[in-house]
Amino acid sequence: MRTFTPQAEDITRRWLVIDADGAILGRMATEIATLLRGKHKPIWAPHVDTGDHVIVVNASKLAISQKKGTDKLYHRHTGYPGGIKTETLEHLAARDIEKVVRLAVRRMLPKGPLGRQQLKKLKVYAGPTHPHHAQQPVERPLPARSHARITG
Repeated sequence: MRTFTPQAEDITRRWLVIDADGAILGRMATEIATLLRGKHKPIWAPHVDTGDHVIVVNASKLAISQKKGTDKLYHRHTGYPGGIKTETLEHLAARDIEKVVRLAVRRMLPKGPLGRQQLKKLKVYAGPTHPHHAQQPVERPLPARSHARITG
């Protein structure tokens, strides 16, 4: 039996909108990574990009616990000796919440050219609006486990 490889004419890409209001960052990112890779489709193959375009709105309303905000660290290196820079999730979210979502999803995608191609189909917006109405995106609800429990 030969490996199934979807052809370009077999792949149909939809535009999906995910509302991040009250969503848990990691659980939402796994759903987005699955949609970007196309694992929810019957024609999925690990070596071909069969995924959909995903638009994330209301990223500024993510449910991030206070402990996670102070304990989770993001590291980057400037390229100079001793140039490691560390930033907390709380500080990075205040500065650029779209980058927080993009980094969470990027680390769940394959490393290499295929993962970079899949990440280009992710659009993240802090507010409730987006400029992609011409693509006629469809609302995609997150599973119940992806939302933070309301205690009160």
